[in-house]
Amino acid sequence: MDTPSRLAAHLVLDLVAVCLLTFAIYYPRHRRRDLVPACLALNAGLFTVVAALAAVSGKGGAVLGFGMFGVLSIVRLRSDAVQQEEVAYYFTTLVLGLVCALPHLAFSLKAALSAVLLLVVWAADSPRLLAGSRRSVVTLDAVHGDPAALRADLARRLGEPLRWTVMEVDYVRDLTVVDVRYREPLRLAAPAWESV
Repeated sequence: MDTPSRLAAHLVLDLVAVCLLTFAIYYPRHRRRDLVPACLALNAGLFTVVAALAAVSGKGGAVLGFGMFGVLSIVRLRSDAVQQEEVAYYFTTLVLGLVCALPHLAFSLKAALSAVLLLVVWAADSPRLLAGSRRSVVTLDAVHGDPAALRADLARRLGEPLRWTVMEVDYVRDLTVVDVRYREPLRLAAPAWESV
């Protein structure tokens, strides 16, 4: 069982890590204020539950494992409003709370694992990584029976289509909804005399 001072140190480590994740990496890149309190509350709640279960169960890993299974089964990330990048942040928030609250893990190992998690998320969600690749859900004002015609229409509107999935076809309104991954065309810088 953790002593109060050791538990407090681990809580501070957890809060520093999740604040770095939320305010230094996530918010500057995605600007979704509504998910900031969700990440912080989820992390703090998970830390609290794990610490409490560890204190109650002592060294009984089975009780802690079943308790964690119950806690994590409550969390649902099925909302369409949450993008896949944001699911990664949610998952990292969960893992930080879990790792920092584990009672029999050395503080230095917790700090190292937290740093690795932050570094991986920072690098994986970097705007420079795969910068030219984009994803959009597009509603086209036409129904294309030929995949080549669909590809040409997407290329004309967006850039080079890399992969696409037709999500909906409406023959009554003559619409096609497409989830498309594409590469943006290179934009040449305007000559200096045009920007004057």
